[in-house]
Amino acid sequence: MPTARETILTALYARLLTLPATTLRGDVLPERVPVAGLLILRDGEPGEPEVTLSPLRYHYQHRAEIEVVVQGAARVATFDTLCATIGAALAVDRTFGGLCDWVEAEAPRPVDLPIEGAASLKAAVIPVVLHYSTSDPLG
Repeated sequence: MPTARETILTALYARLLTLPATTLRGDVLPERVPVAGLLILRDGEPGEPEVTLSPLRYHYQHRAEIEVVVQGAARVATFDTLCATIGAALAVDRTFGGLCDWVEAEAPRPVDLPIEGAASLKAAVIPVVLHYSTSDPLG
């Protein structure tokens, strides 16, 4: 049986799969970036939980990351559209059907990366904070 953390990360990944960009989880950057863009979900860090007693609960603000990478002549527009669709996809249901308390994305910090002999990449990491509680830090 998967942990609450894995269940929520799987739900986030499934939500990203509905977007037009190619979506990977925990993979390395491939040699070619698809025309519609590339998203790579990184599991991130659950951080130090706040603990409440009676009943014992661990309250996490888990910081996952979505790497957004686009390439090509229309990379600025593609990047902007892709970031907006990520925001819209998360806003559809910020609890993933009750799996977590709240999901919120933070603003990306885009960078342009020159590639020798090819079109530049536009990339950013979008932190996604997953608020959830569990009765066991390992469960």
